[in-house]
Amino acid sequence: MRAAQPVQPAILELAAIVAGALLAVGLWTPVSGCLVAAFALWALITKPGDLWSSMLLAAVGVALAMIGPGVWSLDARLFGWRRILIRDRQG
Repeated sequence: MRAAQPVQPAILELAAIVAGALLAVGLWTPVSGCLVAAFALWALITKPGDLWSSMLLAAVGVALAMIGPGVWSLDARLFGWRRILIRDRQG
């Protein structure tokens, strides 16, 4: 009789795929960028293999989370651009 395979790595891989898909379409960009970076760092720590690709993916996830959504993203379509007007003080 075979032992059951652990489910945790499959769940983490599925969550990473979902976070990458959200980042690709530009939905919840800061959240999905942080998730991509977190999953890349988790893969860097737990999986043996190419360390540089995991570090690059984590850096790209953090950069996209800080930059935010682009013009053609779903975030821009759903929530719109916010304009901050700074007025001069007239005293």
